[in-house]
Amino acid sequence: MDFQVVVLAGGTAKNLIPLVSKEVPKALLPVANRPVLSYVLEHLEQSNLKDLIVVVEGQEAAVLVGNWISGAYVDRLHVEVAAVPEDVGTAGSLRAIAHHLTAKDIMVVSGDLVSDVPPGAVAAAHRRHDAVVTAMLSSAPVSGPSESGSSTGKDKTKKPGRYNIIGLDPTRQFLLYIATGAEVEKDIRIQKSILRAVGQMEIRADLMDAHLYAFKRSVLQEVLDQKDTFHSLKQDVLPYLVRSQLKSEVLLNGAPQAEENGNQKVNSQSNQVTLSGILANASTPNFHQLSGLGTNGSTRRTHKCCVYIADNSKYCVRLNSIQAFSDINRDVIGEASHLSGYSFSPQNNIIHPSAELGLKTTVGPHCMLGEGSQMGDKCSVKRSVIGRHCRIGSNVKVANSVIMNHVTIGDGCSIQGSVICSNVQLQERVNLKDCQVGAGFVVTAGSDCKGEALAKKEK
Repeated sequence: MDFQVVVLAGGTAKNLIPLVSKEVPKALLPVANRPVLSYVLEHLEQSNLKDLIVVVEGQEAAVLVGNWISGAYVDRLHVEVAAVPEDVGTAGSLRAIAHHLTAKDIMVVSGDLVSDVPPGAVAAAHRRHDAVVTAMLSSAPVSGPSESGSSTGKDKTKKPGRYNIIGLDPTRQFLLYIATGAEVEKDIRIQKSILRAVGQMEIRADLMDAHLYAFKRSVLQEVLDQKDTFHSLKQDVLPYLVRSQLKSEVLLNGAPQAEENGNQKVNSQSNQVTLSGILANASTPNFHQLSGLGTNGSTRRTHKCCVYIADNSKYCVRLNSIQAFSDINRDVIGEASHLSGYSFSPQNNIIHPSAELGLKTTVGPHCMLGEGSQMGDKCSVKRSVIGRHCRIGSNVKVANSVIMNHVTIGDGCSIQGSVICSNVQLQERVNLKDCQVGAGFVVTAGSDCKGEALAKKEK
């Protein structure tokens, strides 16, 4: 389809500390004992999208990701790993690799997206409408917060995530308005030109921008060049394209038109609002065609911003917070087990053949026990992932937790709702609830911790 694919894999995201570190960048965080990036790469591979640029923030992280890709996908994918400076943002990452982008259309995928929505469907919608951008939207996750930072045990209540306010045309194919971040809390202001053209707009607060986009390369590159302060695709580039889609502001002659004065103000408290009656004959099948007619019958160029809305039955979640990390690990060995790539036992769990279980030790459904791990007597594991080569003593209880590789757990420990990173040592009788323990940390015997992040101090 002449699409170039760019995977934005991030670096060592601050909101994922202490899970991430210099040794384990975000792209290599494990989901069911596989790096999260593997879910993106294999999903693209299944769609026959095998020529990829993976962009990583930070040189050291890029080397680690590149080495892993070379070993895991040799002879399967053609991947170029590009290192960009840290904290340049998603728009800055694309700006930094712009000289590598040559295809007519560019697909940009977040490296933390775990999904079974076919990217080819987004590409097809993009081509069908000849859009400058097509954004994939999905139902907002119903579990803990995923975009507002980390979630610890101190944050007991499930809060609705602050996602987006999105305005769609009546056919739900065109993106007319989007508010993200802090803009979500403000009153909605809609350009009159949009309302005059479309007549009706559906306002949605239940959809999430999945951070999978198809862009027309020529438009994307011009916006990145002209708007050198743009940092984020989601918060800068996409809203800009949406605002300017009925004006000849983008791509025409380098002379942007002034913003139209006068906005329609809409209260955003309700989940879905219909704005109608702006024009009596506003039910045109393609409002861009109508808007392309200027005064005196002259024509002007407009561009289209489109959406592809994933079916509610599809799984689509980003690993962009500690809460999301836990949720996705739980889902991939649970209700979304088809994404794991593993075969489940009749007990609906995954126990590696080389793993060893002691007497009266039980591993329940929706659990995973990795290669070479050993558990002592009278242990219990419920809805948890345990990594490779872990050593777990007797009378240990693990529930709703993720334990990474090479972790040592002493006798009588209890671990609930926690994330234990690689090479951690828990001494005897440690009790952890809703905690995160960074790589290599030693928790002393008898410790009782609740809602804490335990990690070595960075040198």
